[in-house]
Amino acid sequence: MEDSADRAAAAEPQRSLEVERKYDVDDATAVPDWTALPGVAGVGEAEHRRLDARYLDTAEGHLARSGVAVRRRSGGPDAGWHIKISTPEGKHEWAWPLDAEPAADVSDLPVPEPVVAALAQWASPPFAALARIRNERHAYALRDAEGALVAEFVDDHVTARDERRGTEASWREWELELGPAAPADAEGRAALFAAADALVSAAGGRPAASDSKLGRALTGR
Repeated sequence: MEDSADRAAAAEPQRSLEVERKYDVDDATAVPDWTALPGVAGVGEAEHRRLDARYLDTAEGHLARSGVAVRRRSGGPDAGWHIKISTPEGKHEWAWPLDAEPAADVSDLPVPEPVVAALAQWASPPFAALARIRNERHAYALRDAEGALVAEFVDDHVTARDERRGTEASWREWELELGPAAPADAEGRAALFAAADALVSAAGGRPAASDSKLGRALTGR
């Protein structure tokens, strides 16, 4: 009975909604002073994370056509298997714990059964290697006067490989993801992101040309 309960718990993912803004920046672009954002009173120390993500899809690209991505990512506080679903309100993320280290051959990356079951509404196995994205990330907590998390800012140096074409690319980008203490209303969120856009523009950055690292890895822009 206990084993059945454990299996049921393992099959149920953690669910979250990412509301974020992404920016393209040059290597020399200086990070702005995020305390200029409304509601941000302090910025935490940089937390270094070395991330390694492997993305999969069917040979026909069923997941991509549905606005869905699946990956296995190691490194960082949310290491695990993730399904990301793009919607107008943001990206829904379903997450499962990390499994055993995969074989060196990325084409032989077994997908855990709970993840396969969750993907069934969009696609069925076999899943093939799509891309590998490695990222040197520095993350900063942006907190209000009470210490609650308004947003997380990350400065990413990305190296990506399109596994199907065998091509590689590298770039730097920033992400600003809202936290629990961010404005709950659409107007307040819009004002916060507008202020962030202005700060980034003044620093020399620009809105990201792609809404995901995977998209940029596969299109080259």
